[in-house]
Amino acid sequence: MTDRTTIKLETKDGIALLTLNRPEVLNSINMTLIADVRAAVAEVAADDNARVLVVTGAGRGFCAGADLAAQGQRQEGMSIGQGVAHGMETGFNPMMRELYELPKPIISAVNGTTAGGGVGLALAADIVIAAKSASFIQVFGPKLGLIPDLGTTWTLPRLVGRARALALTLTGDKLPAETAAEWGMIWKCVDDASLMDETMALAAKLAKGPTGAFAEIRKAIDISGHNTFAEQLDYERVTQGRMGDHPNFVEGVTAFLQKREAKFKP
Repeated sequence: MTDRTTIKLETKDGIALLTLNRPEVLNSINMTLIADVRAAVAEVAADDNARVLVVTGAGRGFCAGADLAAQGQRQEGMSIGQGVAHGMETGFNPMMRELYELPKPIISAVNGTTAGGGVGLALAADIVIAAKSASFIQVFGPKLGLIPDLGTTWTLPRLVGRARALALTLTGDKLPAETAAEWGMIWKCVDDASLMDETMALAAKLAKGPTGAFAEIRKAIDISGHNTFAEQLDYERVTQGRMGDHPNFVEGVTAFLQKREAKFKP
């Protein structure tokens, strides 16, 4: 167990569990939490025993977005907007890039309220599971006069389409977890009491898999939106040729022919 000021990180049986731990403010994001999350992600990336990352929140909410009461990174001579942009450049955006680029599968276990940048944080995961009591709220436009950030303008329209993404971000209406699942914004919605059990069962399954291949699948899915069909076929060919030389492919084929469970390496 690694305890930092604002998070907890525990790695066991191939699963790294990162818990945002500012429950008194619904795990809202300040610069200390950003530093702690970045350190945790780097630790997970370097740990071969960590095969999958689970992100969740302590208390009654996943993440309420940026801590508006906290002092940001505004320096002398900067306008308020320049201070916001500077904080994103030096803290928020690096955290999101490093999380997204983690070469291991990521699961978000969303409990309770998820608002603002917390939505972007949750959706950065490869798989999102939410409790029935959870909800997603886009507060940026109607409440703050800003655009969504932490990658939300990239992930949300890809998940739910332009019409729904615009309606959610323009109105700020609360989206219940069950509706989010129906729309394909998240993987599934489960009973509150079974959230972590279902999440950890899925994490255990992924932890036994070929970690590197999972990262390549994420990359292939994401770049497909920029490629023509022919270009994607070429990408698949080149990638399969490279990955076919990895010992995990040989192990997978051998296990299939021997009718046993494969034992993949990181």
